[in-house]
Amino acid sequence: MTTPGRRSSTFTRLLRHGFTDASTAERLLDSPELAPVRADPVLLDALGATADPDLALLGLVRLVEAQAEDERQLLLDTLLSAKPLRDRLLGVLGASEALGDHLARHPRDWQALVTYEASDLHPGVEEFEQGLADAVDPVTLRVAYRRCLLSIAARDVCGTTDVAQTAAELADLATATLRAALALARGAAPEDAALCSLAVIAMGKCGGHELNYVSDVDVIFVAEPADGADESKALQAATRLASHLMRICSETTVEGAIWPVDANLRPEGRNGPLVRTLSSHLAYYQRWAKTWEFQALLKARPVAGDPELGEAYVQTLAPLVWQAAERENFVPDVQKMRRRVVDNIPAAEIERELKLGPGGLRDVEFAVQLLQLVHGRADASLRSGTTLDALAALAEGGYVGRADAAQLDAAYRFLRAMEHRIQLYRLRRTHLVPEDESDLRRLGRSLGLRTEPVTELNRAWRRHAAVVRRLHEKLFYRPLLDAVAQLAPGETRLRADAARERLVALGYADPAAALRHLEALASGVTRKAAIQRTLLPVLLGWFADSADPDAGLLGFRKVSDALGKTPWYLRLLRDEGAAAENLARVLSAGRLAPDLLLRAPEAVALLGDVRGLEPRGRDHLEQEILAAVRRADGAEQAVAAARGVRRRELFRTAAGDLIGSYGTEESPAEADPGALVDRVGNAVSDLTAATLAGTLRAVVRAGWGDELPTRFAVIGMGRFGGHELGYGSDADVLFVHEPREGVDDQEAAQAANQVVAEMRRLLQLPTSDPPLLIDTDLRPEGKNGPLVRTLKSYAAYYQRWSHVWESHALLRAEPVAGDADLGRRFIELVDPLRYPAEGLGDDAVREIRRLKARMEAERLPRGADPTLHAKLGRGGLSDVEWTVQLIQLQQGWAEPGLRTTRTREALAAARAAELISTQDAEVLDEAWVLATRVRNAVMLVRGRAGDTFPSDGRELAAVGRYLGYEPGTVGEMIDDYRRITRRARQVVEELFYGAAG
Repeated sequence: MTTPGRRSSTFTRLLRHGFTDASTAERLLDSPELAPVRADPVLLDALGATADPDLALLGLVRLVEAQAEDERQLLLDTLLSAKPLRDRLLGVLGASEALGDHLARHPRDWQALVTYEASDLHPGVEEFEQGLADAVDPVTLRVAYRRCLLSIAARDVCGTTDVAQTAAELADLATATLRAALALARGAAPEDAALCSLAVIAMGKCGGHELNYVSDVDVIFVAEPADGADESKALQAATRLASHLMRICSETTVEGAIWPVDANLRPEGRNGPLVRTLSSHLAYYQRWAKTWEFQALLKARPVAGDPELGEAYVQTLAPLVWQAAERENFVPDVQKMRRRVVDNIPAAEIERELKLGPGGLRDVEFAVQLLQLVHGRADASLRSGTTLDALAALAEGGYVGRADAAQLDAAYRFLRAMEHRIQLYRLRRTHLVPEDESDLRRLGRSLGLRTEPVTELNRAWRRHAAVVRRLHEKLFYRPLLDAVAQLAPGETRLRADAARERLVALGYADPAAALRHLEALASGVTRKAAIQRTLLPVLLGWFADSADPDAGLLGFRKVSDALGKTPWYLRLLRDEGAAAENLARVLSAGRLAPDLLLRAPEAVALLGDVRGLEPRGRDHLEQEILAAVRRADGAEQAVAAARGVRRRELFRTAAGDLIGSYGTEESPAEADPGALVDRVGNAVSDLTAATLAGTLRAVVRAGWGDELPTRFAVIGMGRFGGHELGYGSDADVLFVHEPREGVDDQEAAQAANQVVAEMRRLLQLPTSDPPLLIDTDLRPEGKNGPLVRTLKSYAAYYQRWSHVWESHALLRAEPVAGDADLGRRFIELVDPLRYPAEGLGDDAVREIRRLKARMEAERLPRGADPTLHAKLGRGGLSDVEWTVQLIQLQQGWAEPGLRTTRTREALAAARAAELISTQDAEVLDEAWVLATRVRNAVMLVRGRAGDTFPSDGRELAAVGRYLGYEPGTVGEMIDDYRRITRRARQVVEELFYGAAG
């Protein structure tokens, strides 16, 4: 018997571990069943980590009580010694009263959680079929099903699987169960089985591979007579088999039911025959099916029975699914269905309805399915039955904004996780959020919300529901879908042969689309239409002068649609001579600049300003960004503002680069391609530095106020440090810090690491602005080293462990943001490494050559043409840069001019010091500038980074125009590139590899 003082201590400890009924918990711990383990702190800690410690403890006592005398100690010993079992078993007991009941009835089933092999972590249909293999009747099937469900729930509550993986496992278990039930039905009626082939088609969430813990399993049955069998008798036999299968799964036994099997999605619903032949299904869908039935078929998946018949069903009906959007009134039909679902929810439940209420799961599912049906006609990548996969494909294809898709994905995952945990508690089919405080507490804790579970749960739920409601209305009711859905395949709206022939002659690949754009822009009697009719003949000529006139016209329509109601837009194009031509050049030269412009169309005003396309200096940029950061409310808003400035300035730089490369009627193209390269490199590098400075300020202000407890500096590396960033470059950096006086080293390090993590996160958040990726792989020890070090740590590392590749990389080191004095001292630290006294020794030179040779052999992408790869290919950027950098490492200690991070400056300094001949320097410089321009061109044209010429003919032509080649001369461009880089490689062989001796 415990003393009152002891009891009080235990009572307090139990409360601290999350028990709400400490008196009962104390009594249960004192029960004889737990006597061998009650004093073990591991047990109490593990119980406290569960969703409901009281429920977990009660379930454990019941399970131990149910054990045979000779097996009880085995359970307790395993529980204390095997953490995977402890976490799984107690996690389930604390989350599911129903599975606790199952374990009490079947006390040996806990052993299903002991093994922890790879196959146990992510089982599929085959593993679940093995788990159900011993079932001989509906009762043993239920027991085996619950045993498998136990393992799924264990992985779920322990976080081994995420919500999507759990839903997929539940669907796989349902598949295995349907197969087992069909086998039992066939075994009970072998004469029926002999008369027919029967296939079970999963629909709904089971078909979509995203099942709940407790849900109707929607199916459709299709059958064919066996060879020589009468069709009528075969269908009767198949119907008996299908009915028996449904009863096996649905009927309540001493072990309860598995789940209802619902066949009401079949043709004619519950009024139609349970089983049809494939031809009967096809005839129905061709003639009678309603819109919702095609929407349901999105998730059709054969799961049991005759696999060939099941696959034939899906393949036969799939074309009809993707023609559904051509049906009259398709979009209004689907929208009415959605509204009808909401209208049928009882008013008292609508605020707690997780699935069907406003901002619920069905909102996401309906919106995704509608977009699939509309756009999946032409895009097979959208034809997934799984909601999250389809949403990702919609975002990847540009049908849904990436930021919207990311928010919907997060909200859907959270709501599904809530639904799972609500159902798991008693294994009951419900979508209502509970009202009881204890239920909400358990639910919140099961989702990892431990501080104030109920408050945090309600806040997160409302936030995600609000996101879904807002984005669902934006996606689901988009009026644009009506127009897209009702377009007939291949529809053209040609008004006159002359107009079509004129557009074809101008180089438009899709004259029908061009005519639609022109009609939209110029029809009507408004002043706006009149100005457009004046501008368009000239613009069409400018578009035709580009590699992609269609893209130019489409982009112009988009910008005009965006800005058509602003009074200055058309006036700018009409009255500022250069603005219209500049816009035409920018819109038709590739994807990057139009994409940047369309994210903020008001930036078109830059094109009418004589100096509007000149890159702004680092100080100006930093001043604007820091001012925006000061005005912002919170770090995310501040960095969003900084990224907005970055997007606008990237557009300014890209537009100036394109117009300088193409030239206009009044100003010829830039004669010096090196000047264009330097302008872009400086502009993008300065912009990146200013963005990092603003992000650093925002993060420090949000977390620490005016001053970080440690001095902090960002060191640019690679192309960033060399002022040679391109449009698609990551920011290579090192992070260095130095604790302020009186600040503990650990506190300083923690603050510095938090700054780095938050900067990276904020700069990559999915928004309409392009992300800025921070790459820290050039730090000491590479990917294995700490992200941020103190200055002393850098000094110690470089003194003891530094490799020659690190000295090589440090040639590009330059402070770009943060504490200027710390950055200066870092440079003082590394200068002796990158400019070693008396240069490199022979061993170091050999090591650098070996590294370069290895890179050439291993890093060139498989299948890439080494003569056309701008970065790693023959005579490309790597060849030139390593050659120049070897000269810097060898001679930088003696030649101050070589102490620069910029390739072209270092090359010029080497030539001035007569370390390289003028001819060789010019060959290397020409190749480096050309390779850099190719990379910039690929990014401008394709909208994504690349190191080799595009294979698409139109994109290749656009690269040629950027590089100054006339239409039809891309062959000359390729020949020139190979010739220039071949000459550069010859110089590299001599200077870098020492081919001359």
